Amino acid sequence: MTTNRWLKIIAGPLMAGTAYVMLSRVQPVESVARMGGIAAWMAVWWIFESVPIAVTSLLPVFLYPFTGIMSTREVAPHYMNEVLMLFIGGFLVAFAMERWGLHRRVALGIIYFIGNEPQKILLGLMLATYVLSMWVSNTATTLMMLPTALAVIYRMEEITGLRDNPFGVATMLGIAYAASIGGMATLVGTPPNMIFLSQYATAFPDLPAVSFLQWSLFALPMSAGFLLCCYFLLVTFYLRRFKLPDTVLKTVFQTEYEKLGSMTFEEKTIALLFVAMSVLWFTRADLQLGAISISGWNSLLAPGKDLFQDGTVAIFVACLLFIIPSKSRKGEMLLNWETAKHLPFGIILLFGGGFALAHGFSVSGLAEWLGQQMAGIGRMPHWLIILMVCFFMTYLSEVASNVAITQLMLPVLISVSAATGIPPLLLMIPATLAASMGFMLPVATAPNTIVFTGNKLQAKDMVKAGFWLDIIGVCWLTASMYFFGKWIFNF
Repeated sequence: MTTNRWLKIIAGPLMAGTAYVMLSRVQPVESVARMGGIAAWMAVWWIFESVPIAVTSLLPVFLYPFTGIMSTREVAPHYMNEVLMLFIGGFLVAFAMERWGLHRRVALGIIYFIGNEPQKILLGLMLATYVLSMWVSNTATTLMMLPTALAVIYRMEEITGLRDNPFGVATMLGIAYAASIGGMATLVGTPPNMIFLSQYATAFPDLPAVSFLQWSLFALPMSAGFLLCCYFLLVTFYLRRFKLPDTVLKTVFQTEYEKLGSMTFEEKTIALLFVAMSVLWFTRADLQLGAISISGWNSLLAPGKDLFQDGTVAIFVACLLFIIPSKSRKGEMLLNWETAKHLPFGIILLFGGGFALAHGFSVSGLAEWLGQQMAGIGRMPHWLIILMVCFFMTYLSEVASNVAITQLMLPVLISVSAATGIPPLLLMIPATLAASMGFMLPVATAPNTIVFTGNKLQAKDMVKAGFWLDIIGVCWLTASMYFFGKWIFNF
């Protein structure tokens, strides 16, 4: 093991000891100082990935009992809850789409339909990536779109005779950025969204949960508008003067699409199940928009009880995939366990670690103490608070895992909300979405890193576009939350 790796490992407990000593001097409650030390330890290991992030997530299981915060019996249930059922079910449906190629058909169909000019091809690639990343992980979406994009870029190079051209740069950046933006649109689009869902439900059990429909009513138009901003930014930077005569570029997509043939029984069935799952998600919970009230099917089936969650729907549809047989592969179902074993259990443990951390904040008194220290923030204008939260989360996500910083910051914002009286969603939702806005550095997100494998852009290209996109994103999200979010979430 290298010296650098050892230093990263040792930095965790050293930071824990430092935080414990400092907190012990400024407040009298022992459990607050101990919890602050554990949070500092986990923050260092998560941010620097000193050990696998799933291993860091397990620290509360033995550190909480040793420090007297709570027993292992109390902390263990936080590593599995209904939000993780939503995550698991959504991933299994996405695996079925990938297994039978439905995601590729959707992507190629969108691109082929939009057109063959460079600007239209960029829009088609970004739109296809955006739509897929709402339901499939951002990483998997980027990996799937990269070969198609490279084929178009190589064809463009043959036509122009230029090996390095602005179209290649714009395309690579467009795919990476669209994958991150698409993940914002739905609750299952990216892990930070589900971390928010669980931490909000745990911290405020008496408040109505945020439903799939409610989230999408805000995040879908917000992210779609941001996608258009991103597209016009890339066109302005790279394609404004990039002109080509009519070409045969469209044949690249046409050839690939025709290779797929007609839709198979498996694709049709999975598409039907996917549509049914989406409809059930959107119509499950009651929706209150000002004076307008719409009842969901949960209220019709179980009046006065909240028996069904979005995870119920996801697991139900996922189980059907293991029951419905394939026609082209005799003896097989639409989904098998060999495919299901690719579930990212590390992320599941990471979720659990975040939930345990948030509960530790509450039980130890650290959340209350942090809220008292930040009570003065409540006197600031709400729009300025949102802007500060978005700015901080966006630029922190440039250098740290967006999942890790979401896990760490949401409990702090919950404390601020409790101390200041600011509606918790006014802080938590912008923070969650801003964590997905790391556009400036190759290490900021997995999509950013993946597009660099195509060798079609340099780090300076991403910094140039990402710097302005980060600023646009912070302003766009702040304005959307302040003017539109208040109505959707009934502040």
